[in-house]
Amino acid sequence: MKTYLIKGALIVNEGSTKSADVLIKDGKIEKIAASIETKENAEEIDADGLHLLPGVIDDQVHFREPGLTHKANIYTEAKAAVAGGVTSFMEMPNTKPPALTQELLEDKYSIAQKTSLANYSFFMGTSNDNYEEVMRTNEKKKDVCGVKIFMGSSTGNMLVDNALVLDKVFAGCELLIATHCEEEWMIKENLEKMKAHKPVLEPADHPIIRNEDVCFESSFKAIQFAKKYNTRLHILHISTEKELQLFTNLIPLKDKRITSEVCVHHLHFTSDDYATLGNKIKCNPAIKAPHNKAALWQALLDDRLDIIATDHAPHTWEEKNEPYEKAHAGLPLVQHSLPLMLHYVREGKISIEKVVEKMSHAVATCFQIKERGFIREGYHADLVLVNMNKPATVSKENILYKCGWSPLEGFTFPASVTHTFVSGHLVYGNGVFNESQYGQRIQFNR
Repeated sequence: MKTYLIKGALIVNEGSTKSADVLIKDGKIEKIAASIETKENAEEIDADGLHLLPGVIDDQVHFREPGLTHKANIYTEAKAAVAGGVTSFMEMPNTKPPALTQELLEDKYSIAQKTSLANYSFFMGTSNDNYEEVMRTNEKKKDVCGVKIFMGSSTGNMLVDNALVLDKVFAGCELLIATHCEEEWMIKENLEKMKAHKPVLEPADHPIIRNEDVCFESSFKAIQFAKKYNTRLHILHISTEKELQLFTNLIPLKDKRITSEVCVHHLHFTSDDYATLGNKIKCNPAIKAPHNKAALWQALLDDRLDIIATDHAPHTWEEKNEPYEKAHAGLPLVQHSLPLMLHYVREGKISIEKVVEKMSHAVATCFQIKERGFIREGYHADLVLVNMNKPATVSKENILYKCGWSPLEGFTFPASVTHTFVSGHLVYGNGVFNESQYGQRIQFNR
């Protein structure tokens, strides 16, 4: 592998920013010092004025492979990810077929090994009738990120609405359980009520059908199961002010048994945006009224919310432009999550150190990821250089998602990713990809 010497970067790591050099050798961070001179044949990168961040770890993406590759595949979406500074991802099991057996789960790892430019891990899927297969994941706790439970509807046979099954899985699972929490019977009831007086629904109805109570009741239920068995629970994409009472900032993150995630679209959009964006921002859980966004920001900053992710969920333009009830739910975001959060750094909403904490450090801590998520000597060199003074506008010409569109089209970020290293390999530099090396399977300290 090539050796690299990054000179004069502003390193953002573990709560502080300081200027230093970084030597990358054999895929690892060999040395960090105020000044490094080396006689080795190292490729030198002048990082004067640039910020060096640990690569973003996105704990919730849908890359659609296998079976839904008309929308996306692991190669295309991982490529988009590294262009946006995401060096590692954890992908969801609702593919086709869904990852409901150990063999199907390993099939996804095989695809990623051959095609993913980013580091990768995949969640084991849960259904009402695959308990034994889920329990087999306990044997893989060091190399599988976790078990996913859809407590709200999903693609295929993945809704887990049997309380006895939930009880057994929470009792027996030794890995982190990640949940999508929306109460399905409440969604159906709200939909029927809405259609009784409004036969033709529109995107603005989405947060009314999938309202705050739908999310709260399901999140509360998941937490009760987790507390009953002291299970490690991570609740994905919190979208409501009401749910925030379920989480604490009084326990250090490393000691929390129940953690939470917020997604960039719930921090950026509100229900007011349905008027202009319509189905483009239709997602589950729904983007809701503005007071929820304000509360999510406060909880992120005071550490009741632990992680920032995307829930990257691409669909074709045709699938998004169906009438509301048929339009698919989900937004493509993995290429733009870090630039979007750097926009909020520029706005003074959050510090760059806090962005790094929530998108890199906290993910590594929550999932007990081995030697990633921090800029430390001996760690894998998953690194991102960003120019905080190089604006970039989202356009169809620079969108790398296979679906070819973004809800952020026309938006100008104040900062740009200039270089992305994945496991010591410079996979992206100044707009040019080097695809000679693929990412690695993430390992866990469990």
